[in-house]
Parts: sequence; structure tokens; C-alpha cells
Amino acid sequence: MKKLIEAKKRDFLLYLEENRGYSDLTIKSYAESLREAFLHIEIVQEEESILFNLMPYRIKIASLNPKTISKKLSAIHSFVNYLNDNQMRVLLNSDESVKIAKTLPKPISHEHIVKALKECEIKEKLVVVLLYTLGLRISELASLTVKDISDKWVRVIGKGNKQRDIPLLANAKELLDEYLSTTTQKKFIFEKNGEKLSQNSLRYIVMNVFRRVGLKVTPHQLRHSYATSLLNSKAPIADVSELLGHSSMATTQIYTKLGSALKQKNYNSAHPLCGADKS
Repeated sequence: MKKLIEAKKRDFLLYLEENRGYSDLTIKSYAESLREAFLHIEIVQEEESILFNLMPYRIKIASLNPKTISKKLSAIHSFVNYLNDNQMRVLLNSDESVKIAKTLPKPISHEHIVKALKECEIKEKLVVVLLYTLGLRISELASLTVKDISDKWVRVIGKGNKQRDIPLLANAKELLDEYLSTTTQKKFIFEKNGEKLSQNSLRYIVMNVFRRVGLKVTPHQLRHSYATSLLNSKAPIADVSELLGHSSMATTQIYTKLGSALKQKNYNSAHPLCGADKS
């Protein structure tokens, strides 16, 4: 698909030169805008059309001034119109405005999570593992029932009674089976006196687990860790958004912003010239 798009981009630039009479400078500007955009745009082949998901690119350019953003998007719109006029059905997704939240979440590193899990008893370990490997909200974990679990999937009822299915890792399933074999659960995964364990009780378990290794961690930070790990491993933002139960991909964009912030921080601490500035 990428080779096809590259070929169509060349045809489009030639069309601008020969049919529209654009100047060399304008064509060069279009070429650069499209080159940059397609480093980030997700391309999805559907049955009768091709979908360009602009969300990752919108996140990338969100900090630019509105006029620059408009100019960059105009090149994409012109290219898409050209494709649709030439027997290719192309749709745009996430073509609306994007806002980046000012406050970034603080995920916990995988290494710190693994270290904390070594100090746990089985119930504590399961609470942390389910939050970290399923990306659940604390309310969703509290409401999780035995019947929601299958061998490879977990069915979650999220905000607004919206249902989603999340893959269950094999080692998480093994831990869950081990835990359930030692308890007499009637309905919920985590119960007390036949009722689901409260969110505050689950929150206390998480905080207590990480307190032992000198960290202050909330359940929601484990959800952040789940999301950023997936995105940093190149998972499509649309898939991550669905797994998190977000009603809009615009909500998921903050995790991509976070990834960029972490890369900048790592660069600042690693580059020799940055180190020279500190001395």
C-alpha cells in the first residue's frame, strides 16, 4: 500500500506542475508537506476504500500555529481530492481539530512494576497485573466478574455501559486461575463478604505494593503505563483507543504526546552537548 501511495504522490505532483501550472516552489512545498504527513498518517485498507487516519499526524503538528496547520492539512486534502477524482476511494478520519492536554500522565516503568511484583502475595500481584496488562480503570477492575473471563479475552463494561473485549495474556490467565483456585468467589474476581471489593480497597492494595519498593503509584498510572507501552511499540492509536474504552481517539492522543515528552527528556539526558550545558 505504501508503494502505491508513493506512486500516487508522484503522479499528483506532476499533475500540479503540468495541469495546474504550479510553481516549482509551491510543488516543493506540497511534496514536503505530504512526505512529512505520511510518516505519521495511518493507512487502513478497507473493503471498498482506503482510510487515512490523520490523528497521529494531527498530534504531531498540534503545537504549531493554526495557519501552519491549515497549510499542511490543505496539501493532504488536495491530494485526497486528486485520488478520489482518479478512481481511488479515500476517506479521512480524525480530520477535526485536536487539543493536547497540558497535564501529562506519569506512567510507571516496566522495570519498576516487575520489581514491585516480586514482593507481592498472589492477590496483590493479580490486582497489579490485571490493571497493567488490561489497561483497566479502577472501577472496571472492581466490577470484573468471573464470567467476564475466557481463556484469551476479558469482557469489560466501561463508562456509559460501553462493552469492549481485551486480550488476556497467558501468564495473566495462569495467575488468575491460580488465585481463583484458592478462593470461593461467587461472582466478582475480588470479593469481600459476597460483595465486590471497593475501589478504595483495590487502590490501597496498589499503593501498598509499590510503597514497599519506595514508589508512590496509583491504579490510574498503571493504565497510563499500559497505553504508553502499546503506543511506544507502534500499536495503531485507533486500536489503543478501543482497548482503553475511549469514546474518541482525541482522548488517547495525550499518551502519544507523553511519548514525545519522554523521548525529549531522554535525549536531553543522553546527548553529550546537553550534558555539557549542565556542567
